[in-house]
Amino acid sequence: MGEEAIANVLVFSFPIQGHINPLLQFSKRLISKNVTVTFLTTSSTHNNIIRRATAGGAAALPLSFVPLDDGFEEGHPSNDSSPEYFAKFEENVSRSLSQLISSMKPKPNAVVYDSCTPWILDVCRKYPGVAAASFFTQCSTVNAIYIHFLRGEFKEFQDDVVLPAMPPLKGGDLPVFLYDNNLCRPLFELISSQFVNVDDIDFFLVNSFDELEVESGFPASTEQNINFQTTKRYLRKSKDIRSTGEHPKVLEWMKNQWPVKNIGPMIPSMYLDKRLAGDKDYGISLFNAQVNECLDWLDSKPPGSVIYVSFGSLAVLKDDQMIELAAGLKQTGHNFLWAVREMETKKLPNNYIEEIGERGLIVNWSPQLQVLAHKSTGCFMTHCGWNSTLEALSIGVALIGMPAYSDQPTNAKFIEDVWKVGVRVKADKDGFVTKEEIVRCAGEVMDETSEKGKETRKNALRLMEFAKEALAEGGNSDKNIVEFVAKIAR
Repeated sequence: MGEEAIANVLVFSFPIQGHINPLLQFSKRLISKNVTVTFLTTSSTHNNIIRRATAGGAAALPLSFVPLDDGFEEGHPSNDSSPEYFAKFEENVSRSLSQLISSMKPKPNAVVYDSCTPWILDVCRKYPGVAAASFFTQCSTVNAIYIHFLRGEFKEFQDDVVLPAMPPLKGGDLPVFLYDNNLCRPLFELISSQFVNVDDIDFFLVNSFDELEVESGFPASTEQNINFQTTKRYLRKSKDIRSTGEHPKVLEWMKNQWPVKNIGPMIPSMYLDKRLAGDKDYGISLFNAQVNECLDWLDSKPPGSVIYVSFGSLAVLKDDQMIELAAGLKQTGHNFLWAVREMETKKLPNNYIEEIGERGLIVNWSPQLQVLAHKSTGCFMTHCGWNSTLEALSIGVALIGMPAYSDQPTNAKFIEDVWKVGVRVKADKDGFVTKEEIVRCAGEVMDETSEKGKETRKNALRLMEFAKEALAEGGNSDKNIVEFVAKIAR
């Protein structure tokens, strides 16, 4: 960046991998627009993040990493979900951020913060001219569902949910915390808090892209049991209500209430528009990927022959489910690459690695983007976390959804029934997925001759093109980022 920066922005992420990645990518996009960015870490994770940033190349970016005191010792687990943790975290980070902004001359133009930390808005309001931009790491469809729940439009444990601009949903299609919000009350309250002050924020940024969210609705010609008057009651601007009775899409519904701007998908530029030089990875990984082992093994397999299996950085399978999944993968008859975190490997059946031989590879962590983009990868069996879903959609890989937590069931519902880019495993009433079901799903997606498989792959490639267009110069997401920068620059 040879010319003088036009704005100075602070970026803060909740300290877990799935939130750090998209916010770091957004930071890179801002830097490419001639914005100075300071990436705020927490004191308990700062040293680890700096080490990882150095190893991953993020430290070479024109990006400063500054710690905020969160009140915890280095290495404190960031997946702590106790009420005491969240309260102490909020108190200390708020104070530390306020002290940082007070010391800055000139003041930052904006703070882009993880939507799970809505109290940062209160800090921004102490400093006139510092804009508050809430960054949502889940899609607008999920955001809308939470808002409807918090407004009392449906209740906990409800099995049939009809909402404006959406297909009918079953209880099992809802974010887990809304079907049973006592499952982990502190996490339910944390996620719900994202929406407590959305009427007051300056920017509502979402890690998604317009074409994907537009398709989260359904064609106006489709007969659905929807009360359009309910939709009208939610829309604030009467001039935007269509007199034809056509059902508005989810994105339209959201935009009629808040300044929603999709700025995604926030994955490295190499897999999208290729406009950010050298942007091949996120640059910070809290896990050590077995890169060469994965890629060498994939190189030895025929094109499209491998099922890639990964359930992210937090998901934990029960012992019996792990054994059943292992049996199912073995019975599919396909090659498979399975990322099993080190602490989970003890759940694998005895002698399993020896039994699968060259047909399977099990690693503790994989270079997921490189695996998805490899010619040998035929589909992705995933927990349907939003980052993993976006990565697969952006690279054009069909999906097998095996959701477990948070927004994952909703993502899986839309993967199968709306975007039609994959299938979702059918669990029994206890949430257990049999090996036969795993074999069925693998067959549907991997069979090159089946109509289901053909449609799935075709739709995945279509959405991949939309994802690339979104961040290409002049694309919807790119224009939204340009507009954001223009509004905060002074």
